Amino acid sequence: MFALGNAMTKFNGLNYVDWSEKIQFQLGVMNLDMTLIMDEKPAAITEDSTEDEKALLEDWERSNRLSLNLMRMTMADNVKPSIPNTENAREFMKNVKEYSNSEITDKSIVGNLMTMNKRNRFFTIAAGQFESLLRKYSASNSLSETKKLHALIITSGLLSSSQLCSNLATTYAQCHHVSYASQLFDKLPKPSLFSWNTMMRMYVQMGRPNDALNMFVEMIHSGWSLPDNFTYPIVIKACSELLFFDMGVGVHGQTLKFGFDRDAFVQNSLLAMYMVAGEKDAAKLVFDLMLKPTVVSWNSLINGYFRNDCAEEALRVYSRMMDEGVEPDCASLVSVLPACGVLKNVEVGREVHALALEKGFWGNVVVRNALLDMYVKCGQMKEARLLLNGMNEKDVVTWTTLINGYVVNGDAKNALMLCRMMQSEGVKPNLVSVTSLLSACGDLVSLKHGKCLHAWAIRQNLESEVVVETALIDMYAKCNDSSLSYKVFMKTSKKRTAPWNAVLSGFVHNKLARNAVQLFKQMLAENVRPDSPTLNSLLPAYAILADLKQAINIHCYLIRLGFLCKLEVASMLVDIYSKCGCLGYAHQVFDIIHPKDKDIIIWSAIIAAYGKHGHGEMAVSLFYQMVQSGEKPNEVTFTSVLHACSHAGLVDEGLSLFNLMLKKYQVIPRVDHYTCIVDLLGRAGRLNDAYNLIITMPITHNHAIWGALLGACVIHENVELGEIAARWTFELEPENTGNYVLLAKLYAAVGRWRDAEMVRDMVNEVGLRKLPAHSSVEVSNM
Repeated sequence: MFALGNAMTKFNGLNYVDWSEKIQFQLGVMNLDMTLIMDEKPAAITEDSTEDEKALLEDWERSNRLSLNLMRMTMADNVKPSIPNTENAREFMKNVKEYSNSEITDKSIVGNLMTMNKRNRFFTIAAGQFESLLRKYSASNSLSETKKLHALIITSGLLSSSQLCSNLATTYAQCHHVSYASQLFDKLPKPSLFSWNTMMRMYVQMGRPNDALNMFVEMIHSGWSLPDNFTYPIVIKACSELLFFDMGVGVHGQTLKFGFDRDAFVQNSLLAMYMVAGEKDAAKLVFDLMLKPTVVSWNSLINGYFRNDCAEEALRVYSRMMDEGVEPDCASLVSVLPACGVLKNVEVGREVHALALEKGFWGNVVVRNALLDMYVKCGQMKEARLLLNGMNEKDVVTWTTLINGYVVNGDAKNALMLCRMMQSEGVKPNLVSVTSLLSACGDLVSLKHGKCLHAWAIRQNLESEVVVETALIDMYAKCNDSSLSYKVFMKTSKKRTAPWNAVLSGFVHNKLARNAVQLFKQMLAENVRPDSPTLNSLLPAYAILADLKQAINIHCYLIRLGFLCKLEVASMLVDIYSKCGCLGYAHQVFDIIHPKDKDIIIWSAIIAAYGKHGHGEMAVSLFYQMVQSGEKPNEVTFTSVLHACSHAGLVDEGLSLFNLMLKKYQVIPRVDHYTCIVDLLGRAGRLNDAYNLIITMPITHNHAIWGALLGACVIHENVELGEIAARWTFELEPENTGNYVLLAKLYAAVGRWRDAEMVRDMVNEVGLRKLPAHSSVEVSNM
């Protein structure tokens, strides 16, 4: 038996098929293969066992013992320790097979083969064994083991084999090693289609789509291989990433010509490409031609509509997918949730949340983060916080999403508190979270926290990042420290527009309008081209200055650069001319815009302009013109027109519009609207109506509303209601000296001088002082 074991083929980890065939043949010749043939061991002997049953068990045990010994003797020394031991020959054979298929085993085998090759110069390995290992390394992307195998192939003198060289090039490509893969590929006399496809796929995955397209053209011109249903998706993706849509359409034509246009992989890639190109109709046509769209196809269509600002259509497609019984996957949920967030459709979002729990997708962190983002975008911060608290695993994206949500929803305190929680759990803020937190500090006017974050950003080497630089400039400006804001700006690269825009916005925020205009001139002198955000930051400075000459200058500049066609810019220019007292110029800018292009913003601007100048009837007329044009009024429009009615004394018209807000236009009245109506009624002397409106309104009491009533009481000398309004303003806005002055003025108007003096004494006792106001008048261009 010992001599036989030494003479037989040794199992070295690579030759399982050859070894197993020979071992089973030899055991059969020796009549020792009973253990391998029988599925189970014969039953144990009992008092009731027959002689045949006893003989069968004895033969099985003898077969098992001898066959097991023979198999163990045919194990090579380098693999013997790795085979799990067992006393059953059938199980031992199974363990050997599993060892042969193991990726870990393959890695150890390569090392052992290299050692054996060094020790014995006559040691050889068949090309087939290399190909077997290469196939496995291609699947596992094991670059280090592939390099070892490459060295072994060279020392074995087998690199001249075209098939082996092709497989090696393919393996390097799937390991994303561009240099080795391309060198080996170039040596192939006639690459296979699989090799072409693998190389092109590698280039696309490595962010080199241009090289992929060059290789596709080379393949077509070589005439060695024709593209197949795996080639076209790679090429179409490359066209999509390079935005070569004309070429993509040409490739689509090839798929039609060669009959690949109905292949699912090709169709999905075409659908995605057309969506990237913004050709929604073409993408929908590709989808409609699919015999049976897969969930991948549905996901591409949903995501494509969302990326093309068609969130409502994305939800409709998702609803249709569910109606047709298509089983959604994680990608389906991640595709539809952003659409729910944009549309603030929390109802559908909650349905998707329930589906995620039902289908077991809750364990996917991407799904959890998408759900969190949806609740944040819908303003449902309580649900978002509960969702966060229920997560066992939270990554930096999870924390950043909620932090940014608090900032956007005006809750900067919770944003900072969440940052502390995130750090206590060992998660470091990233660029997005740092910029959100800096914004929170600005909103809170918390210079102390802002400086701490600035110091942390310096320690983390994040200060030079453009988004952090811009956020720091903005934070210091909001904290009313323009000098520090400008100091940060001076350290930045002056080539990018974002820092310029931030410091411009900061100057305007701090009413340093002339500084903003001067900085803009410096920006132009340094050849930094302004963009739309630049103008959004700058133009309010001209409104603050109310300087007609400068307004005309910036108007001419906007025309020269072609920015006047942007509605937001035109709307701000209307406001600038209005502040300069030039309604004629303001209306000319408004008239330049084609009626079909006018949006709610520019309509609101021209209505507000006439309202501020006391032309209430014209403002109301413009409001109805806007409605007739098909534009639906929003909160800002109603604020403008109600303010116009208030200043022009159009009581009935104002009340009528106020009543139409919710009934006809579904606009919920806010503080600004109630303040306008209280002011409207107060100016008309209907103080009791104004008071009744305040005490019955469904919103929280606000200092501006009570202030409007107090001002009206002063005009009409109503002490009783004036004292009620004053008490509310003192409680809601205790540091505003203007409210005390109004009450004192009311007392003085009715001859209650002692009470007026007491109010003035109250101001002095609590240490309040009136802030000085500033104004300027242009005289002879000075």
